[in-house]
Amino acid sequence: MAAIISLMIILTLSILITRIATVALAQTGLSRESARFQARSAFTGVGFTTSESENVVSHPVRRRILMFLMLLVNVGIVTAISTLILSFINPEGSRTVVLHLIYIVTGLVLLWLTATSQWIDQKLSAIISRWLKRYSQIDVMDYASLLHLTGDYRISELQPQKNSWLANSTLARAKLREEGIIVLGITRSNGKYIGAPTGDTKLLAGDSIIVYGRTACLQKLNKRRKGRGGDSDHDSAVAEQETLERNENREDPAQREEG
Repeated sequence: MAAIISLMIILTLSILITRIATVALAQTGLSRESARFQARSAFTGVGFTTSESENVVSHPVRRRILMFLMLLVNVGIVTAISTLILSFINPEGSRTVVLHLIYIVTGLVLLWLTATSQWIDQKLSAIISRWLKRYSQIDVMDYASLLHLTGDYRISELQPQKNSWLANSTLARAKLREEGIIVLGITRSNGKYIGAPTGDTKLLAGDSIIVYGRTACLQKLNKRRKGRGGDSDHDSAVAEQETLERNENREDPAQREEG
């Protein structure tokens, strides 16, 4: 019985450690889904070969988190397997083995239900987040929450081609802000990065443009082509954004007080 209890404690600690790592990675700017995948990949040593992983390990804080997980897994998995084997070594016969199996399966089911509970995830994530802010030096920035990357809004990467409406246009001429789209940065085809570009910045074919806005608007912009049709689509997007802003202003308490 002591071996089974030890096994459950090890598995519980494993779940808790990966949950802490997930929250910590999310605090450095990763989405919650990516953070969860990378934490589990590093802890289990499986699946950590994606192109996204290259961006994770190039970040010094994220790299330290993942290195810590990789060190823990060498101890945790070996200990768990050893404990599991010991739990079945019993001279009392097959009846005890069956009981041990029942205990293990029950414990695993309870752990699975706990690990997949949304309510527990929210409460535990909030506690871990407060703990990280207070006791760690991690740059605690949950960018997904700060930018409200849920519902209609998202950050996306556009790569205009030669026939794209954006190609060879300056930001001032494109007037993307009037469509409710903000350009956060541009990576040139030669690798040069331009952060917080100004209106004079020119958009070139082959650039990677990081933009923030409503999902539908970004999808339409990505498909927009040069010519009158593209200009007409821009005008329609501007009119739609103006309507949206008027509705938002009516619902904004601050705007109502000024009125």
